[in-house]
Amino acid sequence: MSPDLLTKVILPISLFLIMFGMGLSLKLADFKQVSQSPKAITLGLIGQMLVLPLIAFLLAIILKLPPEIAVGLMIIALAPGGATSNMFTYLSKGDVSLSISLTAIVSVITPFTIPIFAAMSMTFFMENSTQFSLPVIKTIIQLLVITLIPVALGMFVLSRWPNLATKLENFLKWFSVFFLLLIIVLIVLKNKDNMLNFFAEAGLATLLLNISVLIIGYQMAKLAQLSHAQSVSIGFEVGIQNGTLALLVAGTLIGNEVMMIPAVTYSIIMFFSGSAFGWWISRQKSK
Repeated sequence: MSPDLLTKVILPISLFLIMFGMGLSLKLADFKQVSQSPKAITLGLIGQMLVLPLIAFLLAIILKLPPEIAVGLMIIALAPGGATSNMFTYLSKGDVSLSISLTAIVSVITPFTIPIFAAMSMTFFMENSTQFSLPVIKTIIQLLVITLIPVALGMFVLSRWPNLATKLENFLKWFSVFFLLLIIVLIVLKNKDNMLNFFAEAGLATLLLNISVLIIGYQMAKLAQLSHAQSVSIGFEVGIQNGTLALLVAGTLIGNEVMMIPAVTYSIIMFFSGSAFGWWISRQKSK
C-alpha cells in the first residue's frame, strides 16, 4: 500500500468520478431538505460530525490501538457518507432524499474538517514519533478539488442535460460500489501475506465502530421521534462512510500505508454489517 499507481492515480480518479456521480443526482432543490426537515438534518449532522468521531476516539483509547492505526480509525470516522450509504438506504426503504441531502451537506463540510481533525489526531496519538505530517491548508485545497468540483460539475450536467445525467448517474452509482470493491481487492492481493495481521490490528476496532454507530444513529432518530424511514437514513448515514475518501486521505495525502488499514478493514466489514443492519431494521418495522 505504499504510494504508487493505486494511491497516486487510481484512488484520486475513482473518487473524482464517484463525487461527479453524486453531483449528477443533486439539484439545488435537494438542499431545501435542510429547511423542510431541520430536525432530521440536525440530528444526522450531530451523529455524523460529533458522535461518530467521538466513538472512534474512545475505541482507539479503550482498545489501546497502535498510533497509526488509531489515526486511520479517526480518518474513516471523519469521512462523509457516500453512494454506499445512499444505496443501503434505498434497499432498506429509508428516506433516500434525506440520505442524499445529508451526504451532500457533509461532503461540503468534510474537506475543511478532515485535514484539521486528522492533523489533531496525529498530534495526539503519534506525538513527535513520526515523519508523516498533514499540511492542513494544502490538504483542504486538494480535497476541495477532488470532491466539491466534481459534485458541482455533476450538478451542472444535470441542470443542462438531465437525460444524459440520469444515464450517467445510474452507471456511476454502481461504479462507485464496484470500484471500492476493486480497490480493496487490489490492496488485499498486494498485501495478502499481511491481511490477517491487518484484521488483528484493526478488525475489532472497525467492526465495533461500524456496528455501534449504525445502531446509535438509528436509535437517536427513534428517540427523537422521527419516522422509520428517516431513522433508517440517519442510521446508514452515521454508520456507512466513504471508504474511498478515507483511503485517499491516508494513502495519498498523508502517504502512510499503515493508516490505510482501518479503511480497508472497515470497507470490507461495512458491506456485511450494513446488510445485517438492513435485515434487523426490517424486522423492527414488521414488529
